[in-house]
Amino acid sequence: MTYMNFVVKKDFNFLNGETEIPSDKSLSHRAVIFSTLAKGKSVIKNFSKGIDPHSSLEICKELGADIIENDNQTIIVNSDGILKKPSKYLYCGNSGTTMRLMAGILSGQNFDCVLTGDESLSKRPMKRVIEPLSLMGAKISSQDFHAPLNICGSNLTGITYESKIASAQVKSCVLLAGLFADGITRYKEIYPSRNHTEIMLKNVGANIFKQDGYICIEKSELKPLEINICGDISSCAYFIVAGLIVPNSKIILKNIGLNPTRSGIIGVAKQMGGKIEILDQRDVCGETVGDIKVEYSPDMKGVEFCGEIIPKLIDEIPVISVLATQCKGQTVIKDAQDLRNKESDRIETTVKELSKLGADIEQTPDGMIINGKTKLNGGVEVESYKDHRLAMSLYVAGLVCEKEILIKDFEWVNISFPEFLKLFEKLK
Repeated sequence: MTYMNFVVKKDFNFLNGETEIPSDKSLSHRAVIFSTLAKGKSVIKNFSKGIDPHSSLEICKELGADIIENDNQTIIVNSDGILKKPSKYLYCGNSGTTMRLMAGILSGQNFDCVLTGDESLSKRPMKRVIEPLSLMGAKISSQDFHAPLNICGSNLTGITYESKIASAQVKSCVLLAGLFADGITRYKEIYPSRNHTEIMLKNVGANIFKQDGYICIEKSELKPLEINICGDISSCAYFIVAGLIVPNSKIILKNIGLNPTRSGIIGVAKQMGGKIEILDQRDVCGETVGDIKVEYSPDMKGVEFCGEIIPKLIDEIPVISVLATQCKGQTVIKDAQDLRNKESDRIETTVKELSKLGADIEQTPDGMIINGKTKLNGGVEVESYKDHRLAMSLYVAGLVCEKEILIKDFEWVNISFPEFLKLFEKLK
């Protein structure tokens, strides 16, 4: 990957119009993986262009799926539902979702394989999936619980597992291992994390159910999938915040996934006093979808949020921090310590870079304290730390800075959102 710096200038009056946000990455990952596990022909419309979901797609090809990619983002997956031994290491790129979900699936196969990732992914914690998989009988060796993961295919047995963290990736990993395990696998978490895996597994015929507070799954034969993937709320978050803080803006964001376990940013922004309205809400393959109308909201106020809502907006906290700088009073974020295990330590890096812009922000062990309303000055260079979400959050901050800012290594935005700049230019 070549790196580029990008200059954000306040060379427009306001944001106006409507746009359709690219497809949901979490759903794209799961759609291609589950289609590979199913017997027959699956059709996935509006598959993400992001690099991360394509890491999952390429691994599915290596595991034997016949995948045809059309120019209109339609993916056709033909599979016999039986995975093949790969001929090389399985490269997950920067995608934690790919590595953790595939670890669950591959632990129960009849062959050995190795999951690798880029430098950033190789620093991210894998103990959280290795531990429950080992309890099921998986044989995984690693570098002090970091990638590469050497997986020896094993016979798995279902377990009853209570996770100490609310993580959709850990939950999905264990449930997917449960598809290949003898007996019932039962999983419980401290707070509900995003439930795309449960919804989609049910749609493809998995025997998945709830019992006594546990999510339970048994060995199942999956059927093919047909899905039109909605827009990504995590990608939409940058436009929501920009619409709220750029004076005189009024935008409509079309076809956005509004899954209640993912859309915490909408609730927090409304609690702050943001003008947000949901239009044309509907159900698509078990997922709630709608359009989001956002208007400039100059009188927003700081809030405190913690606990159960954190898993519903964990990826959006850097850009919510930008929003908080433009709210009157204090915003306090707690129970978000898992941000320190992302592509960067997102607590430390968000605080450090927003401080350069003039934000009154400090870090705590599990979150941040932001005092507003603050004038962001700009006129400086800021670091992305090769973290796509931090880079996009700094771009949004740049839209309200008095002077231009330069964001280093901005090209890492392509990991999740290659259309990012083009869609913002459309609204200016």
